Amino acid sequence: MQSLEITRTNGNLTRSLPGKDHISGLVFYSATLPAAEEGTAGFTATERIHAISSIETAEKYGITADAAAWETKVLHYILESIFNMNPGVNLYVGIFKPASGANAFSEVKQIQNHARGEIRQVGVWNGAVELSETIVNSLQSVATTLEAQNKPLSILYAPKVADVTSLESCAKVGRKNVSVVIAQDGEGTAAALYKDAGNTAKASVSALGDLLGAVSKAKVHQSIAWVEQFPTNIAVAAFGDGTLLRNLDDTVIKELDAARFIFCVNYDGLTGSFFNDNHTLDLLTSDYAYISDVRTMDKAVRGIRTYLLPKLGRPMMVDKATGKLERTTVEHLITTGNKALEDMEKAGELSGYKFDIDPDQNILSTSRVRGVIKNVPVGVMRNLDLEIGYAASV
Repeated sequence: MQSLEITRTNGNLTRSLPGKDHISGLVFYSATLPAAEEGTAGFTATERIHAISSIETAEKYGITADAAAWETKVLHYILESIFNMNPGVNLYVGIFKPASGANAFSEVKQIQNHARGEIRQVGVWNGAVELSETIVNSLQSVATTLEAQNKPLSILYAPKVADVTSLESCAKVGRKNVSVVIAQDGEGTAAALYKDAGNTAKASVSALGDLLGAVSKAKVHQSIAWVEQFPTNIAVAAFGDGTLLRNLDDTVIKELDAARFIFCVNYDGLTGSFFNDNHTLDLLTSDYAYISDVRTMDKAVRGIRTYLLPKLGRPMMVDKATGKLERTTVEHLITTGNKALEDMEKAGELSGYKFDIDPDQNILSTSRVRGVIKNVPVGVMRNLDLEIGYAASV
């Protein structure tokens, strides 16, 4: 009997997310470039960065699960994890040769400049190289340079984990833009890739894809450790050396968390794996100890700059009796600068804010106006302490 069957599919149309907080980058170090399908302009020695909107697009570029090169298989897995976590992510992918010596991570600058400064967070996979002070210094240096150029971003770094029990903390003052993920799936594709014969360097596969997907999906003030909001796709929580979370002593796990690494944990009574926190490598006492702190401030700075930059060079009226700033002129600047912060407060990204400019300034001699902006952040409930017991009556 003749028939015509049409099957409806879902998931091929990627919906654009509002705003720009989801714009992300992925820097991937591989000696091998994938071979694109015929008729597709893929990655080449001179074209190392492409915008990739779906795993299907990645596969057209030759990034497939059955690619000949082990690194390309890992890249496919990471990209698939990103899109599973956040199908609406706006992603730039750069594939670069591994550094022959010390890595200055100039490729992070390269991908940010390619995106015209729009990237908010970038994942960096360097799974064949163990973490070091030199690496973290270089990563923070790149981020500091980009911030000075008004292109701030958060760097999520995935190194090789040779032995999770011997990792030393790299947390220091000022390392607010760098986070290190040491998680890996202990089952499924990631576990198979880690044990693959092609992994001669015993490089870590990493859960970088889940992390970058979660961060890009989260609102800037949200912690990706929010259990009900950001469950990972990690089947069995493990680390980059293949060690399963359940086989690691609780004392070591607490030490890794105190050392400000990001990994996956399980909770009794809940199915699935979740991020332990959204640490940066800054100190716990810093205002920027968490990715959400950094992303929130980055958004505030970008927004204020957008509104106030056009005001540079404008006339500033002064009080004819004192020569100081006229009150209405000051109020205009404050109102303009407050627009970005007002939007963030309405979105729940700030608890409050205050922008002050003291009119008692002599702009006639300095041509400079100084102001102070204070933001009140949104808190994160990391611990919940309850008391329970019997009572004769309630």
